Amino acid sequence: MQTDNPILDDLSKLANGLVATLDSVRKECDAMVRARIERLASEFDLVPRDEFEVLKEMLLKMKAENQDLKKRLGKLEKSSPKSPAKAKK
Repeated sequence: MQTDNPILDDLSKLANGLVATLDSVRKECDAMVRARIERLASEFDLVPRDEFEVLKEMLLKMKAENQDLKKRLGKLEKSSPKSPAKAKK
């Protein structure tokens, strides 16, 4: 943006430089915050999201298998003959 007024040219250059400086400050702050969060996460021994998802899926499969085994056990208990100890009572 060229004008006939050198003061406006200088102000324009100053504003552009300020925007670039503020952008670099923002990026540096983001990096510092991210590093701090990662350090805190490692101190608290948090699990990464991908490992959490794998464990969650395994748990859901085990839960479904457990429910299936309970149903099968119930059917077996109903179909099995009574033991002599139970019949005496």
